[in-house]
Amino acid sequence: MITLIKLFTDAATKGNPGPSTAGILIIKDGQQFQYAIALPDSSNHTAEFLAALTGLQYVEKLFGNAETLMFFSDSRIVIESIAKNYSKKYNNFLVQIITLQAKFPLVVNQWIPEKKNHGAHTLATQKLHSILKE
Repeated sequence: MITLIKLFTDAATKGNPGPSTAGILIIKDGQQFQYAIALPDSSNHTAEFLAALTGLQYVEKLFGNAETLMFFSDSRIVIESIAKNYSKKYNNFLVQIITLQAKFPLVVNQWIPEKKNHGAHTLATQKLHSILKE
């Protein structure tokens, strides 16, 4: 039986470019998997693409790719680039994202407002604050 996996990603950046982090929230069968990771110093948009790519890699590592995936992000540039299959500046990341998504039987990409991405947002911002304190 195919089940639904929900993936929420967000990035936090201090400076442009600057220290960056990703928040990744994966929900499957009511169980949450939360990750807050440091990224290379990046611009905000680069960090958002890296968060999306890393989130997809985590989903594949945890569950393989035999599931239906709903991907949520509050980054319009990420969601619109996936929909158009084009990004002049971030094409390297986009190709990797689309390649990973193509392994799943069904993927729905959905932009959501920041207030509906609270879990991933909180993970990213908390990680950024902890890095800045070091």
